[in-house]
Amino acid sequence: MTAPTDPYHLRHAQTAVPIHPLLAARHSTRAFTPGVDLTDAQVAALLEAARWAPSAGNTQPWRFLLARRDTGEFKRVLETLNPGNRDWAASASALLVAVRTDANDRGPLSHAAYDLGQAIAHLTFQAAAEGLTVRQMGGFDAAALAAEFELAAPLVPTTVVAIGLPGDPADLDDAVAGPDRAPRARIAIDDLLIHP
Repeated sequence: MTAPTDPYHLRHAQTAVPIHPLLAARHSTRAFTPGVDLTDAQVAALLEAARWAPSAGNTQPWRFLLARRDTGEFKRVLETLNPGNRDWAASASALLVAVRTDANDRGPLSHAAYDLGQAIAHLTFQAAAEGLTVRQMGGFDAAALAAEFELAAPLVPTTVVAIGLPGDPADLDDAVAGPDRAPRARIAIDDLLIHP
């Protein structure tokens, strides 16, 4: 059997022990294939995966604003991104604003950010199962995005997620391509463990 040659599979993680192939293959690329639309079925599966993520007390403190490419909403979200992110994210099929709700009718939700992260993790791996890639961004103007879409407290834009078909990192501008062209690395398991 020959080794895969496409850029997405060449970045397969070299794990210390075998893990599920979807987990090992997942990586956050800035390279998206331009001009690709997500199908309604793909969008439904991504959101359904997020919907079934665990949350503290089943509070489900996540909300999403989905902006598909070539729409006014996509352009409005794109404008709130930091310039470096804007350059490559313009090729994504969709930009998903992940919003946490910090309170409900019972009071503050102290684990809202953690729970939203779990929902995005579920969405990320559903995307991998669909042959899509996801890149999450902290580089955006949360206040501008909230104002643009009239998101009032307790709703807090937390991350923007670019979703699409993986592209070729060779097509990226050199200014943003560094991580996509560098070897993948992670902290060793022993260094992750806190030893009392």
